[in-house]
Amino acid sequence: MSAPNSLQPTTSPHAADSAPSVETAAPAKKRRRLLPLMALGLAPVLVAGGAVAAHAHKSVDLEINGQTHTLSTFAGSVEGLLAEQNITLGEHDLLAPGPDSALSDGADVVVRTARQVTVDVNGEPQVVWTTALTQGDLVSSMFESGREVTLAASRSLDRTSLSLPLVVDGSVDVVADGETKRVELEGEAYVADALEAAGVEVSRTDRVEIGSADDGTVEVTVTRVVAGERTETEPVDFRTVEREDDSLYVGQKKVVEEGSAGERTRTFATITVGGKEVTSALRSDEVTTEPVDRVIAIGTKERPAPEPEPAPAPAPAPTTSAPSSSTSGGAAPTSGVWAQLAQCESGGDPTAVSANGLYYGLYQFSIGTWQAMGGSGLPSQASPAEQTQRAQALQAQSGWGQWPACASKLGLI
Repeated sequence: MSAPNSLQPTTSPHAADSAPSVETAAPAKKRRRLLPLMALGLAPVLVAGGAVAAHAHKSVDLEINGQTHTLSTFAGSVEGLLAEQNITLGEHDLLAPGPDSALSDGADVVVRTARQVTVDVNGEPQVVWTTALTQGDLVSSMFESGREVTLAASRSLDRTSLSLPLVVDGSVDVVADGETKRVELEGEAYVADALEAAGVEVSRTDRVEIGSADDGTVEVTVTRVVAGERTETEPVDFRTVEREDDSLYVGQKKVVEEGSAGERTRTFATITVGGKEVTSALRSDEVTTEPVDRVIAIGTKERPAPEPEPAPAPAPAPTTSAPSSSTSGGAAPTSGVWAQLAQCESGGDPTAVSANGLYYGLYQFSIGTWQAMGGSGLPSQASPAEQTQRAQALQAQSGWGQWPACASKLGLI
């Protein structure tokens, strides 16, 4: 849609540049004539009438585009008056009454120069001719004909010589920021006058359109156009990395640091019209928070081999004599892997008995295992040395898996 500054004749001027001759010395008076709405439309309305050859002196009012002049003439017809005043009509200009109409004393003759303007008709841009004197008259006349018409106000909103006024002595509804204010304007008023009266400020990016309210009142609508920006964020996954650690045995793992996600931020330049985003363009895309890796330590330390122990003595033959006392036959080991195993299994107590009563002594033998290794009586009643000898024989025969929990804890399996 064109700006109001485009509301100007696109053909050569048809009325004389200078004012017509005036019989009296009084200044020309300025009046707004109330023409039928059809006369403000797209084609001129010519009022037909028979010419009367009347050449008597008479006084008539000639209005040219809203400016009225009282003239003294001997012309007998409207056509003769126009010829007398050197006024030539264009194809789309308005003349009322028609050129063949007779002139009488006190007659009114109206000339309107047509302008070619661009309007939005039911949402579609069209170029039309109009003889309307105000933008309000133009949109109102087309509104009355069943067409919804809007005009775009110029960006400068100024009062240029070729710009049609908004209204002359009329009401205007100003619609902005969700509110409608009706203002009363006097004389020739422009869009800037209506906005000022309503207390509405506009920026150079805002859209200002002229249309009609439901009751036909001229309506100035301000649509805010704002350039801004919008941001979007999304998580950035962290990595899991493994690092060798010689403080851990081979096969062992340990989480050294828990990972955390980072954040990516995208910034878009946006244009919003009436509060709704209509365009966006990616301005930047960057990781604003770096992710933190999840770190797992992997053991590289070789497991120690069990310390060598003396070969176990031959298991004593079964005897029917009384069980050996726990205080005889040597003490419990105090160093090495067997001391560690005894400490883990029984706390180093050769007389220890499990809470369920099934396991006995330093190495928590079951009765069946103790007897299978040649022991007699209860393991907890044997000397620490005998318990150790039979434990060593059991390990040589079946491995460290006989003590799964403590052997694993000590890194023996």
